[in-house]
Amino acid sequence: MRNRPRTSLGRILDDLGTTVLDVAASPGDLDAEVTGVHIYDPLDELIIPAGALLLGVGVQGAADICALLAQAPHAAGVVVKLPVDVDERVRAAVLETGVAVLGLTRAASWSQVAALLRSLLAEGELAEPGEDPQGDLFSLANAVCALLDAPVTIEDRSSRVLAFSGRQEEADQGRIETVLGRQVPERYQRLQDEQGVFKRLYQSREPIHIDFDDETLISRAAVAVRSGDEILGSIWAAVREPLSAQRERALADAAKIVALRLLRERAGADTQRRLRADLLSTVLAGGADAAEAAGRLGIATTRLCVLAAQLSGAPFADPARGESDRQRFCDALALHVGAIHPKAAAALVGSVAYAVLPLHSSGDEEARAVRVAESFLARVGPRHAANIGVGRLAPSLAQVARSRADADRALRVLRTRGISGQAAGYTDVHFESLLLQVADVAAAEEQAPTGPYQRLLDHDAEHGTELAATLRAYLDAFGDVNLAAARVHVHANTFRYRLKRLVEISGLDLADPDARLTVMLQMRIFGR
Repeated sequence: MRNRPRTSLGRILDDLGTTVLDVAASPGDLDAEVTGVHIYDPLDELIIPAGALLLGVGVQGAADICALLAQAPHAAGVVVKLPVDVDERVRAAVLETGVAVLGLTRAASWSQVAALLRSLLAEGELAEPGEDPQGDLFSLANAVCALLDAPVTIEDRSSRVLAFSGRQEEADQGRIETVLGRQVPERYQRLQDEQGVFKRLYQSREPIHIDFDDETLISRAAVAVRSGDEILGSIWAAVREPLSAQRERALADAAKIVALRLLRERAGADTQRRLRADLLSTVLAGGADAAEAAGRLGIATTRLCVLAAQLSGAPFADPARGESDRQRFCDALALHVGAIHPKAAAALVGSVAYAVLPLHSSGDEEARAVRVAESFLARVGPRHAANIGVGRLAPSLAQVARSRADADRALRVLRTRGISGQAAGYTDVHFESLLLQVADVAAAEEQAPTGPYQRLLDHDAEHGTELAATLRAYLDAFGDVNLAAARVHVHANTFRYRLKRLVEISGLDLADPDARLTVMLQMRIFGR
């Protein structure tokens, strides 16, 4: 079974093992090529390309499964939640269509399995039949599993799962959660930190044995994956007892092979990411080379919206960690927009993750793109505090540069608000964006407030008064003295006296709408 190409259904099932997916009904062999992962929505028109792995959200019962198989006769497989109701009708439909029915463990969410399957498909080329299996981390994990007779994970320095073997169901709940989430859960990371596991692991050149202070967890054998003095990651085996000397040596040797693979993958990934960033930058510029760059990226060329996403918060103390987090954030965005449309693309350009999202004609494209951005922010959660600006629809590649500029401006508005986790379309923040642009011009030309507003500022600076703040409160309250007085925490009569004084000092005519607009704009532009 291990000589199947990466994209076959059987190969994916071999890699996942029965921890996540199991075969409920098979047409015979499982060599069907998997071309992508699609989520079934009964409210949308079902257009499923050949080789799709269809996630049947909400599908249950033999009749529903048969109906879904009839609608997707060219799919590679259909996934439904366990327990799967397989009767003679389902078996006959599977044999007729050639589409396998798979059961998903109830412990896994649909978003988890979608991300897991897409990441498997995106791992890159595997060794072809007859080639050295060292070329594939999943093959390596299964080879180490066979040598140690224990389920194995290969993880990076952030405890993110890069690959895992079969037989994970033989481990414990902590390992199952790790595989489903492709990340060691935070509570188990804390436990490892409290026991000094990583200190031991990274100080040792040999495998270590770990007994946890948690009776729900079985022991682990682990070894650091190194390139010289650099720690690249680690290999973890769930074991019932310490490894023999022979198996310890096998684990140590496997770490050297994994190190070579990780170094090759890092070099290849860096090159591919730089290429994608360069190509997407060309598309976003919208020049003469945009069409060729879009073709090389395999993205759509009409009816596009640009999304500009950026992590918020304080700058990273460790630049390398910051770049890694930004790239991981961009990878998640690429996965998200790719699930929305197969001809979407995303890449990290500087500190901003840009996505180009094709949209169907619906009359409200920007609002739909904002909803896509909001759903992404909801999925990544507070762990990745970020904002996303959305540009206006670009009917063609020639207008993509404008959509990118829109997205950048919307993102800047969100940053100035000082709140993370927001998405906004350019049209929703158009006026705020214009004010920021005017402020930029004023700053570049070293302009300063003038007229009545400047006289108030000068008086406040000289006498320690707060007449400018009084004026702002009055204008913000639309001239409601009682409301304005409450906002600045003074009596209404005191506020009226201050208002009279500021008119006398500044010469401002509060009855003149143009005068009010002028001073309000100066307050916004000069930010005082």
